[in-house]
Amino acid sequence: MRILLAEDQAMVRGALASLLTLSSNHELVEAADGDSALKLLKAEHFDVLLSDIEMPGRSGLELAAWLQQQQSKTKVIIITTFGRSGYVRRALDCGVSGFLLKDAPVDDLLAAIDKVLAGKRVIDSELALLALGEQDPLSDKERRALRLAGEGKSTAEIAAILFIAEGTVRNYLSEAMAKLNAVNRVEAARLAQQKGWL
Repeated sequence: MRILLAEDQAMVRGALASLLTLSSNHELVEAADGDSALKLLKAEHFDVLLSDIEMPGRSGLELAAWLQQQQSKTKVIIITTFGRSGYVRRALDCGVSGFLLKDAPVDDLLAAIDKVLAGKRVIDSELALLALGEQDPLSDKERRALRLAGEGKSTAEIAAILFIAEGTVRNYLSEAMAKLNAVNRVEAARLAQQKGWL
């Protein structure tokens, strides 16, 4: 069985890789960010994608959404430090099979991999309760524009990255600010980040 481990923090990635290698006979491939993981997913077959959420380039949720669009058989398990309701809900919407916190025991992770490969879904019970929280009001386009704004990108830079007009970017950001009752794009990005909607 082949596992792709996508994690941008080198120490965490190394520790997880060591634990997985010592505890099982799975073939493990590592990716240091979301874009590298996407290249590997496009080029090779993996049985499981074990991914962090917040990484440079594409997030773990964006990778899960891409796999879902491709109707891939690759199962996705999200491992994260952040138990935010928006993350859990979006993960479930993207067809994620597992969602665990990074402080879970390694035995739980190994058991989750086996269960997911057997066709089951494994969600940390506390996180499952969180998923019943507030609904994410943002559209995918608003979310992408807001995420880039939160990274400090200008309207022109966001327009260039998303291949849309600057006026359209302003509209997306204005809509997001209105939905979040934020006074500016920075506050909107911060609020959305806290809720797990970015």
